[in-house]
Amino acid sequence: NNEVSVAKSTFDPALGSEVGSYYALIIGVDQYADPQIVDLDNPVSDAKALKKVLQEQYIFDEDNITFIENATRAQIIDALDALSKKVTQKDNVLVFYAGHGYWDEQAEIGYWIPADGRKSSTADWFRNSTLTDQLRSIQSKHTLLIADACFSGGIFKARAAFMDASLAINKKYEMASRKAMTSGTLTEVPDRSAFLKYLVRRLEANSQKYLSVSTLFYSFEEAVINNSDVRPQYGTIQKVGDEGGEFIFIRRD
Repeated sequence: NNEVSVAKSTFDPALGSEVGSYYALIIGVDQYADPQIVDLDNPVSDAKALKKVLQEQYIFDEDNITFIENATRAQIIDALDALSKKVTQKDNVLVFYAGHGYWDEQAEIGYWIPADGRKSSTADWFRNSTLTDQLRSIQSKHTLLIADACFSGGIFKARAAFMDASLAINKKYEMASRKAMTSGTLTEVPDRSAFLKYLVRRLEANSQKYLSVSTLFYSFEEAVINNSDVRPQYGTIQKVGDEGGEFIFIRRD
């Protein structure tokens, strides 16, 4: 009764291939146990807003969405481990994190800071190298990471040029992908996120059956730049199996 054996897939003529399940791991952290770490106001509500639009308007079934409010480091790792055990090579995975992050400039190491993280020690922080190892173990067709935090630019290599949004959706879906979208580079990001505001707004307003992640990103990038002090980033996660494809959001009928 292996979980993998019950994964469902359907042939989609428009994509020219079988489409498996869409999984999401959504994490929002705004309350910290360490009084030396400032609590935030918006990450959990932002995470809930993303969950709502994915569940109601796109083919993310409720049973395939894991939502963790104020996650500890162990909870994050357990959730990623669970994905690696049930996701198949036909499936699609979205991982979202909103909360504190930290970039160690001297060591060139990026971290997420979970709810049990302590300011005085990185023992319970979540390294970007640990994240990439976890993502590598998830054998999906497409994996999309969305991080709304001060986050290491080293998690991905930015694209050198604008990606042509007119490329055929089936060609984008055909090859495996491991992409990341972040709210900024290595700078501190504000608690009230223009990045999440416009991301969710574009997902809500989208009327296309198939929406590639690059088209989504470039549809709201300028709005974020014009209405905040951050510059969102989109690119390929390094050395985790990207083959040049793209994550495709599919609207419910």
